[in-house]
Amino acid sequence: MDKQRVYLDHNAGAPLLPEARAAMLAALDAGGNASSVHGEGRGARRLVEAARRDVAALCNARPEHVVFTSGATEAANLLLSPRWTMGRAPLAFGTLYVNAADHPATLSGGRFDAASVKVFGVDADGIVRIDELEQLLSAHDALNGLPLVAVHAANNETGVIQPLGEIGRIVRAAGGVLVVDAAQAAGRIALDIADASADFLILSSHKLGGPQGAGAIVARADLMMPAPLLRGGGQERGFRAGTENVAAIAGLGAAARVALAAMGEMQRVGDLRDVLEREILLRAPDAVFHGRRTGRLANTANLSLPGIKAETALIAFDVDGIAVSAGAACSSGRVGPSHVLKAMGVADDGGAIRVSLGRQTTQADIERFLDSLSRLLGRHQGRVRAA
Repeated sequence: MDKQRVYLDHNAGAPLLPEARAAMLAALDAGGNASSVHGEGRGARRLVEAARRDVAALCNARPEHVVFTSGATEAANLLLSPRWTMGRAPLAFGTLYVNAADHPATLSGGRFDAASVKVFGVDADGIVRIDELEQLLSAHDALNGLPLVAVHAANNETGVIQPLGEIGRIVRAAGGVLVVDAAQAAGRIALDIADASADFLILSSHKLGGPQGAGAIVARADLMMPAPLLRGGGQERGFRAGTENVAAIAGLGAAARVALAAMGEMQRVGDLRDVLEREILLRAPDAVFHGRRTGRLANTANLSLPGIKAETALIAFDVDGIAVSAGAACSSGRVGPSHVLKAMGVADDGGAIRVSLGRQTTQADIERFLDSLSRLLGRHQGRVRAA
């Protein structure tokens, strides 16, 4: 990352941690296939299993309940399947219930056909409509299979944190299984798979400061699992075939270990975010913050600047050496209406920008952003006066 630039897009991907980079380089130097029985293979296997323990510790899970994937999208497509097994017996899920503000990786429905996917909404603050979910589950036709529910722990655009305990209670009462996309939440709020709110968690390496191209599924137990998405060898206990990417897995493990140890630093990050929002309102009193009235990740601010398109703001900040985003990075660079804000009932008035901080963010970074914002607002006001 260019040290002359200010990086405020941690929700898209956190900069690679030195610890993760060192772990990856050590794995690359060691070589070996983790499925081989010779010394080099056993060395690679030790690295994979050490990373498995670190990822499990981040979620208070058992290491044997961690399955490595190429990322959160693959993990979602693996879990969102109508075909599962309970031990050796087949198990069917008839309907997938997803949230309207979820990441596209879950909203797309995984391996369910479109007719078997039902969407439940969020309120104006971005919180799951519990009553709507409860109504859908009460009407679920169990003759066609069990209900499978997918929801995010914290929204990638607004940072809004969902009431997983209450959601989990409803899903369990309906005899269903709950899959939680914890890609944004991991390392930012405490995650405990043992509290039984979720049956499965989805993690993403690059959100934690690990390398891109790695992720994990963390299960509460291993009796019930979906049919494999990738078939071939017996890697990952048969749940995910393919030679393990040892270097990327080692980097993920190191990032998870750092995240767990540094969880207390999120208070400082939250304080910086609060300063940022106060100062923005001093410069732009008509700025609108989305999701601010409820619990959010400490690092996330999502706002609209009336009269200024998000694309215009992004370009202006980028020219000033500041990286922010408009919504999710998964939109392939397109700046347009956010499905998350639409689900919250926000009218599209040019889009919103997301500012997401990290543990490396400093007060000087915040001041650089605010200076750039002041210039942007000045130019906009000048154009308004000229018109």
